[in-house]
Amino acid sequence: MTGIPLITTFAVAIVLMIVMISKWRIHPFISIMLVSFGLGLIGGIPLVDKEDEAGETVSGIATVIGEGFSGTFTSIGIVIILGALIGLILEKTGAAFQIADALVRVIGRKRPVLAMQLMGWVVSIPVFCDSGFVILNPIRRALARRTASSSVAMTVALAAGLYIAQVFIPPTPGPIAAANTLGISDKLLLVIGLGTIVSVPALIVSYIYAVWIGKRVRSTEDEDGLNDAELEGLYEELRSSYGRLPSATVSFLPILVPILAMAAGSVGSVLGWPGLLGDVVGFFGTPIIALALGLILAVAVLGSLGRIKEFYTITEETLKVVGRILFITAAGGVLGKVIANTDLVDFVQDNATVFASLGLFFPFIVSAILKTAQGSSTVALVTAAGIVAPLLPALGLESPTQVALAVMAISARAMTVSHANNSYFWVVANFGGMTPQQGYRTQTTVTLLMGLTSIIIIWILGILLI
Repeated sequence: MTGIPLITTFAVAIVLMIVMISKWRIHPFISIMLVSFGLGLIGGIPLVDKEDEAGETVSGIATVIGEGFSGTFTSIGIVIILGALIGLILEKTGAAFQIADALVRVIGRKRPVLAMQLMGWVVSIPVFCDSGFVILNPIRRALARRTASSSVAMTVALAAGLYIAQVFIPPTPGPIAAANTLGISDKLLLVIGLGTIVSVPALIVSYIYAVWIGKRVRSTEDEDGLNDAELEGLYEELRSSYGRLPSATVSFLPILVPILAMAAGSVGSVLGWPGLLGDVVGFFGTPIIALALGLILAVAVLGSLGRIKEFYTITEETLKVVGRILFITAAGGVLGKVIANTDLVDFVQDNATVFASLGLFFPFIVSAILKTAQGSSTVALVTAAGIVAPLLPALGLESPTQVALAVMAISARAMTVSHANNSYFWVVANFGGMTPQQGYRTQTTVTLLMGLTSIIIIWILGILLI
């Protein structure tokens, strides 16, 4: 099958996958795998390996699926596990709490909404936004009352800051998985840098909206009757629940050291540092090794608190959390491999002028459809990356910078919009003391604004950098 019928089949397959995930409640892993299998067979991939007329081996559907699945685990599985493990250790030890508290001290009480937003932005780099919101919510409530600020404004700012970092900045699994699927897993520092740049305008827009909507929407917290002492007690209760806390400096190290190591590796590669120095810097700048350094430092934090025996339990809990992400990521790799082995890529390349005109907006649109339909940002990131990866040359996105911008475009739409089929929507609405209707006015609207702002910035960067 080729041409328009194949494009139509592809579109139907994607719609079917969305319906399976969002309407029929079939797990994303099963849905993606079933759609990949069906699309592969309809798209002309043979049942078994065979030779073509030129004597070259053509992979059968089982081989294609196996290669797509194993290739993903080989290149990115360890990185995702290490990143998630660092995050959970920071959460369990209270290091994430210390990072948040340090930001409040630096920014001060005069800008509490900004403090909450930046606190969420930093904390969510290693910690999932759902758990990050739960961790920081008592601080948000106490700070809102201490400073007589709008509870809704603080909720929107915190939720936005957490969300922006999770979709744009590794080592959170989503952007790591997308970067791997698009073939730039060795360029994570580039993804981190672009993610940081793109996140700044989104932070500004969400801050302005948080302040604006905070004057127009009142949650139950604004009238919950808790006095200053009671809210201060919630803050102190959370602090005391961790027991002995690490220092703020030590808490930052597991995040900063991997980033600095990857930065040094990239600089050494660009400048061509010779001999042993170049080898050593290149070794520690490899994402797996850099994150391993971060993990060692995180474990050191755990040991310094006399809690090293908890490392086994934390590792078990991490593997349970990332297992779902790893398998969905691998399924996304299968989908990408199947697409690459059909005539769809040839059709797109033959019509490259049409598709290239969309450029960075194509991955944005694909991710938008997936996110809005089925809710999960991680699923949207991984699946959209699998769809886009084989089509990058036809879209005119081939250099590392171009591909990294494609990752940003996928990420921008993977957070737009958060609504009722997204667990984070309910976390923010319930913990923020808001009704679902208020959740749509706050969380759903701010994610729409952030996504649109981000893709505009990505488009501008594409003009300047490409």
